[in-house]
Amino acid sequence: METIVQRLICLVIGYAFGLFQTGYIYGKLHGIDIRKEGSGNAGTTNALRVLGKKAGIITYIGDMVKAVLAAMVVRLIFGQSHADIIMVLVLYSGFGVILGHNFPFYLGFKGGKGIAASSGVIVALGYWPLILLGFCTFMIVTIISRYVSLGSLVMMTGFLVEFIIFAVNGMIPGLYPAELVEAVVIVAILTVLAFWRQRANIVRLVHGNERRLWGGNKEKNSN
Repeated sequence: METIVQRLICLVIGYAFGLFQTGYIYGKLHGIDIRKEGSGNAGTTNALRVLGKKAGIITYIGDMVKAVLAAMVVRLIFGQSHADIIMVLVLYSGFGVILGHNFPFYLGFKGGKGIAASSGVIVALGYWPLILLGFCTFMIVTIISRYVSLGSLVMMTGFLVEFIIFAVNGMIPGLYPAELVEAVVIVAILTVLAFWRQRANIVRLVHGNERRLWGGNKEKNSN
C-alpha cells in the first residue's frame, strides 16, 4: 500500500508541474491564445510558427525543464528513503508531467502533445547514453526529413528500444531488476501516448501532406 501511495504522489507532483503550459502562457503574455492560432496546439512547433523562433525556443525549454524539475522534487523527497525504487518514481513523475501537459484541467484538458516534455523525462533520468541518443536521433531525422513529427516519433521509438536494451543489461543506474518490468511498461505507455497524440500527423505523413519544418507542405504539428 505504501509503495502505491508513493507512486501516486509522484504522479501528482508530475501533473502539477505539467500544468505549466509554456506556449500558452507565453502567447497570453503577448495577447495571443496559441490554441486558437495555427494548428491550435499549445506546444513548441506551433509556438515557433505562430510566435516566432524566440517563442519556440522558450516553449521547448520550459516544457522540457518542467519534467526535470518534477524529477528533482521527487529525488529530494524520496531519494534517500527509497533509493531502491527512485528511478521508477522519477518515471512516474515524468508520466504525470506528460499527463499534465497533454491534459491540463484548467484549459479544458486541451494541451500539447508532450514531445518536449518527453525529452525532459529522458533528461531527468540522468543516464547520458539515453540523453545523447535521443538528442542525436531527433536532430538527424528532423534535419534530414524536415518533419518535426517524424523526428519526434522516431525519438520516442528509439527511447523505448534503447531503454529496454540498457535496462535488461543492468546499465541504468538506480534501476534494479525488481522494478525493471514496471519501468519498461511506463516508458512503453509514454511512447504509445506520443504516437496517439500525433496520430493526425502520422496520417498526414502517410499521405505526404505533412508540413515540413521549413518549406514544403502544410502541417498541424507537434509537441
